[in-house]
Amino acid sequence: MIEIDGAEGEGGGQVVRNACALSLVTGEPVRITNVRAKRSKPGLMRQHVTAIEAACAIGGASCEGLVVGSSDLTFRPGRVAAGDYRFSVGTAGSTGLVLQTVLLPLLLADGPLRLVLEGGTHNMLAPPFEFIERCFLPIVRRMGGQVEARLIRHGFYPRGGGRIEVDIIPGPLQPIECLTRGGALAFSACALYAGLPISIAEREIAVVRKAFDWSDRECFMRQLSTDQGPGNILLLEARFEHVTEIVSGFAQLGTTAERVAKTAVGRMRGYLGCDAFAGPYLADQLLLPMALAGGGVFTTVKPSEHARTAATVIERFTGRRTRFEQRAGSSHAVTIA
Repeated sequence: MIEIDGAEGEGGGQVVRNACALSLVTGEPVRITNVRAKRSKPGLMRQHVTAIEAACAIGGASCEGLVVGSSDLTFRPGRVAAGDYRFSVGTAGSTGLVLQTVLLPLLLADGPLRLVLEGGTHNMLAPPFEFIERCFLPIVRRMGGQVEARLIRHGFYPRGGGRIEVDIIPGPLQPIECLTRGGALAFSACALYAGLPISIAEREIAVVRKAFDWSDRECFMRQLSTDQGPGNILLLEARFEHVTEIVSGFAQLGTTAERVAKTAVGRMRGYLGCDAFAGPYLADQLLLPMALAGGGVFTTVKPSEHARTAATVIERFTGRRTRFEQRAGSSHAVTIA
């Protein structure tokens, strides 16, 4: 059994998600202690419990210590099976993080699958659905994974109530190289809002227009039905020949629309000012599929502690080492052996 101290590295929930996914793929049971020890509320939260329950359901696995607040769990994998699955995270727990836990094991199932996830689709502590659909899944498809995702209903924090549907046709992943982003194709800014005044979205778009030389056609607002709110997110998208980057700013009580927009603008400027393929969040998510493909390489901005922790967990299960090397300029090459 593999033993992991959840307090090592960045000490968050990603350790749990990646460990359960890798356990299903490799057949190795795992015990994790000090779960989320470095978070303000240590232990499993509702969305982590749902992610592990999903892993148990798709993989015939069992898990001891699977309750909200638990800091010690033992996961014993079974065999991943095809079928239709539906999981509800509850409130605004991230559907995207549950998908992150089960997607790679599902690509090794014995037949087609359909996955329905209900809960949060747009919240502050996870990539929004648009990032998963336009940034991450296209790379998985380039590696050979046949995955299609649809957003049926938005679910903002804290209310939730969102729904996504995912169709998966299992098959092996192949190593790829993602070194350059290619030429720029399009830029856009979209302020989504539901159950809130339009002025919030207008102020966010005004900040973006002032920061970037983007046209009226590229900067727009989209109102959702009131019953999908209250909520607001600003999505900045940069589409290149080989990759798309999306950065987001989430509205929250006590934070002005201008501050939300300026934070997103700063993150997009950081990405555009570098020649790397992947932004920091995409870099985190590429490590696992590339490791399971047997290797790969991509360039990114300065690797986060999040990414380095993920690489350590991956090595424990697969023996594949990740090398982070700074290149000329501000980008880094990430190679999975």
